[in-house]
Amino acid sequence: MQQWISKLSEQEVGTVIPNEPMSKYTTWKIGGPADAMIVPENNQQLACLITQLYEGQIPWLIVGKGSNMLVSDKGVRGAVIRLSGELEEIRFSDNEVVAGGGASFVRLSIMAGKQGLTGLEYAGGIPGTVGGAVYMNAGAHGSDVSRIFKSAEIVLENGELATYTAEDMDFSYRHSILHERRCIVTRASFSLDKGERLEIGAAMAAFKDRRRKTQPLKQPCAGSVFRNPQGDHAARLIEAAGLKGHRIGGAEVSNLHANFIVNTGQATAEDVLTLMEQIKDTIASKFQIALVPEVFFVGER
Repeated sequence: MQQWISKLSEQEVGTVIPNEPMSKYTTWKIGGPADAMIVPENNQQLACLITQLYEGQIPWLIVGKGSNMLVSDKGVRGAVIRLSGELEEIRFSDNEVVAGGGASFVRLSIMAGKQGLTGLEYAGGIPGTVGGAVYMNAGAHGSDVSRIFKSAEIVLENGELATYTAEDMDFSYRHSILHERRCIVTRASFSLDKGERLEIGAAMAAFKDRRRKTQPLKQPCAGSVFRNPQGDHAARLIEAAGLKGHRIGGAEVSNLHANFIVNTGQATAEDVLTLMEQIKDTIASKFQIALVPEVFFVGER
């Protein structure tokens, strides 16, 4: 065991798991081992952990539900952090909800609907965490996080705590200021509106039915692989290029939704990356449009 891992195991930083396979934590079911998986349960443990990693110059990565991430077959050097315990809690007060950065975004949307609060119906199909949703300004069905966001508590890369308001976040399409910071969202607050439970439930059910019919949810995948270019849809372009069903190794462009790449059983990260590159090259050649990935690649290639 590396010395820094042994040292962290002796600190109040949460559970430390050496040499943990990342394929267990990504929706693609792909990824080699992390040097160490560390699971803090509260702000104090997380701040202590980040401070220790900062002082030791150990690289780290935060992973939520692993739904927007492709991990290298060689794994990840340094620490991989997953939030748990208090950092997954969700609390309602009138029209406001405060959720831990590690809380499920889907669970948050379901709980809000049961409270008769509207504004999160679209989130029922986004299988990530609250922290990841804030980071990405996650959205669907014409809405996104920026429309309901109030503030977020952040742990900076040196272990210090900060609070970001909506004005601080610089939200745009699938982007926030957090893309330019080394930090972790520990808690976020959202402002919702009162609504009718039956109407909210019906809207969420309709969205769920639409996803079931149009997305390959029964196969390991990571949601939309490419961002939609302005005025168009990546799925339309990929389908128009004749790439539905195109396959590299165990990675395949879904026949159900062309902007999904599915793991047919034994796909590697290299299979997915090669397929993504072929898609980008084909779209650039046929339509003179540069597709931008929505998923993140982490680790060594």
